[in-house]
Amino acid sequence: MANTAAAEPVPVAPPLPFPTPPAPPYLDPGFYNPDPARVTAARPGEILAARQVNLANFWLIPLNVKAWQLSYRSTNTRGEAIAAVATVIVPHRPAPTEERALLSFQMAEDSLSINCAPSYTLQMGSLPNPLNPVIGAEFIEVQAMLQLGHAVVVPDHQGPNAAYAVGPLGGRITLDGIRAAENFEPAGLPGTETRVGLWGYSGGAIPTAHAAELQPEYAPELNMVGSAAGGLMADIRMAIDYNNSTSSFAGAVLGGLFGVAREYPELNQFIDRYMNPLGKAVRVVHEGQCVALQFAAFPFANIKGLFDYPGGDPMLAPELQPLLDELTLGHRGTPPMPLFIYESPFDEAMPINAVNRLYDTYCQAPNAQVFYTRDLLSEHGIAAVSGTASAVMWLDDRLKGVPAPAGCSNRDVLSMILDPGALDTFANTIGQTLASALGMPV
Repeated sequence: MANTAAAEPVPVAPPLPFPTPPAPPYLDPGFYNPDPARVTAARPGEILAARQVNLANFWLIPLNVKAWQLSYRSTNTRGEAIAAVATVIVPHRPAPTEERALLSFQMAEDSLSINCAPSYTLQMGSLPNPLNPVIGAEFIEVQAMLQLGHAVVVPDHQGPNAAYAVGPLGGRITLDGIRAAENFEPAGLPGTETRVGLWGYSGGAIPTAHAAELQPEYAPELNMVGSAAGGLMADIRMAIDYNNSTSSFAGAVLGGLFGVAREYPELNQFIDRYMNPLGKAVRVVHEGQCVALQFAAFPFANIKGLFDYPGGDPMLAPELQPLLDELTLGHRGTPPMPLFIYESPFDEAMPINAVNRLYDTYCQAPNAQVFYTRDLLSEHGIAAVSGTASAVMWLDDRLKGVPAPAGCSNRDVLSMILDPGALDTFANTIGQTLASALGMPV
């Protein structure tokens, strides 16, 4: 599904005057839900509207960068046209190479409300939301790439219905967000020649990994140079089994199941038919909530026990197998780009065996380039921090055109923060972020 034709430039609306706060997505339908006929008539990645925005760390501390929001056309899992939104950020500092590269950063939104989306949360003056802390924290990782001179696009990868944990949907929205950024003239990118990388952790790794698998068929014109994913849910069946009644993250996995039902009518119908009254009550509590409640609510939940399925295990229902296959990584083949995967063997949410198996699956391809690290002295949250600097260094090399090593390799380390150069990179990122809080241009 190549998309190489350029559309007519759209006008760019100016930023809101200070101190006017941005409207949350549900009060901004003109931008987030444009005319369906116009969306259908557009090509994947075609820009429908654009506006300049002011970004901030934690709602209040302004970030001195060039930033815009793009509304663009994407595609859902049924091949239907949908509108999507992404934030494009370009640093003031020059690119490290002749042409500026682009990183697509998928945040761990993990929410069932469009008002928890990055496009709103990253804006200066957005309503502070203590139930949505992850996006603000991950924005520091975005700034690490900006400080290195790379442009960044942050898609609202859950789409217009906040379909949490739907990798195939998020992958398409991500790839179309890259197309939109490349076609957005003010960003100053060199079109389809732009070197592009992907990065996401946990809920952000889901669309990242699916985008890497989908790219050869869905967006073959993109110049993808690498993908970094950590805390990866490689197999949804194994994740449900792993968390069922045994994990403090069971509520987040259950919320993901509800998110998948928003994109797949067959799962929604299955839930309506077989979920028991307790399960349906839990669903009401989950609906419309941001990431903190997804994780904090219903720890150690008996996910399968919330169903009264006559066949026993609801995840073995024949009608669910096609969608569960589609949500599982590895069946589309090995992505043609280099891959950087990092995971804790003690991850509370994602079983390490599923990631080990995915690595083995990918590495069956003769041209596979996969660098896989198991971070031993960590769990899900700690690995997100300890692996950041190593991911930054690996992605920076790919975006500057440095080839990744050939073949596959895997390793076990005590902590990735001890990798050569990692501590310096981590400290520099924190220092530069603090400096930007004082108005220093990024």
